[in-house]
Amino acid sequence: MMRRVIVRPEAVDDLHAAFDWYESQYPGLGRDFAREISRCIDSIAETPLLYAQVDGDIRRALARKFPFGVYYLTNDDVTVVLAVLHCARDPDTWKTRG
Repeated sequence: MMRRVIVRPEAVDDLHAAFDWYESQYPGLGRDFAREISRCIDSIAETPLLYAQVDGDIRRALARKFPFGVYYLTNDDVTVVLAVLHCARDPDTWKTRG
């Protein structure tokens, strides 16, 4: 059963920035990136406890083909995506988000 997923505005901003960058590198690559992150979020919705805890209750799912991690929290009712970050960025970036 897929659970409800909320993507925080900051994570949407992360997605848009990465999409724009990939699209500027090669037309269509941004679309491929967006599809991969969507696949990753669908996987999180189906099996949220599959992915490793990286800090307390925060979990991270790694994307395929792109060096990005999706950071999220989950409980019985909902999963909240906090950030979509390039793996070379400081992983604590999401901690500064309210």
